[in-house]
Amino acid sequence: MMSFVWGAIGIIVFIVVAPAMQWMARRAARPLSPTIFLAIAAVLSHVTSIILGAMTVPQFQYWNAASIFSFGVMSYVFAFGAVYKSVSLEILLDIAERPGRESSLVEVVEHRIPDVFLGRTKILVESGLAEYIGPTFAPTAAGRKLAGRITRLRRLFAIGDTGLYDFSD
Repeated sequence: MMSFVWGAIGIIVFIVVAPAMQWMARRAARPLSPTIFLAIAAVLSHVTSIILGAMTVPQFQYWNAASIFSFGVMSYVFAFGAVYKSVSLEILLDIAERPGRESSLVEVVEHRIPDVFLGRTKILVESGLAEYIGPTFAPTAAGRKLAGRITRLRRLFAIGDTGLYDFSD
């Protein structure tokens, strides 16, 4: 039972450490992806809770602690991912921050969505997955390789058209 408790303590440590690391990275203007900091926070929290658990519980059971910890951290990561780069949420937040808390559909479609997608293209270029070739935008070799992997994963998980983007072959 105490092994489960140490797994839960690891989650609490992660929930404290992850946002703190994100905040420090933003203040220091680190170019690393926020997901890198989540991974570092997860490793630090896990190692810390496991070591402390093993030192304090005579018959510490690693897999019990790890299962609880993993569930909590993955739940956090899924929630983080849902709000980190969601186009729908960015549009909603933009409208909610406007005077009168409304916007015409034309304003959203013609102005807000292009801004969001231009930001995404910048991220792809900066990460080396795409490049500008004159007036066009194209995937690099690394981008094509990643796209192939994503296509295979979508097929493996039987993910079809999600309604937002058309990923048909």
